[in-house]
Amino acid sequence: MSETDSATASAAPNRRPLTSRSSAWAGRLSGWAVERGFTPNQISRASIGVSAGGAVCFALSLYGPGILQFFWLLLAAAACQARLVCNLIDGMVAIEGGKGTKDGPFWNEVPDRLSDLFLLTGAGIAGGNPGLGAIAAALAIATAYLRELGRAEGFPPDFSGPMAKPHRMAALTGGTVVAAFYASEWTLGLTLWVILAGTALTLLSRSVRLIKALKAL
Repeated sequence: MSETDSATASAAPNRRPLTSRSSAWAGRLSGWAVERGFTPNQISRASIGVSAGGAVCFALSLYGPGILQFFWLLLAAAACQARLVCNLIDGMVAIEGGKGTKDGPFWNEVPDRLSDLFLLTGAGIAGGNPGLGAIAAALAIATAYLRELGRAEGFPPDFSGPMAKPHRMAALTGGTVVAAFYASEWTLGLTLWVILAGTALTLLSRSVRLIKALKAL
């Protein structure tokens, strides 16, 4: 691909289509962040801290049976959703708020990959199978790699599922909440297997589409 094509690809829109972006609460929250002087990069970095905290909560759930385990798992579930809120608001502050920076693409992507690693591995620890969580995280990172590879080749970003980031976090959040009430290790293990299988299918489907698109050039 030529240097011009590369520049075009890197400048192509790279925003996941989200209905929540047009919601009133998201608009108020992003407006509040802009008024307080928060930058999108700061919010992106905050998502790393939120996700790391979620991983710690997952790990601590092993050492607090009963009410403590319930508490830690609900906090971990909240961290999964807080990570998504950070991911939503940083983009709105950057684009709608006009606060984007030249290094924004770096902070838009790298914290997401670390967040996947922290939360899925943390869930694996809580579920008694750290390796399963790590494999699920690796596949999640690979799906993002394929999306960015496609963009580098000049194609629109492929945000398709069935287990893209919002779906992974929805599954992990739901599974974690259920685990707080019932058979924690078994429930988290099942949740991770579902995420792993869905992410593997996502990786395969994105690979097939990208290969077909490259062959059609």
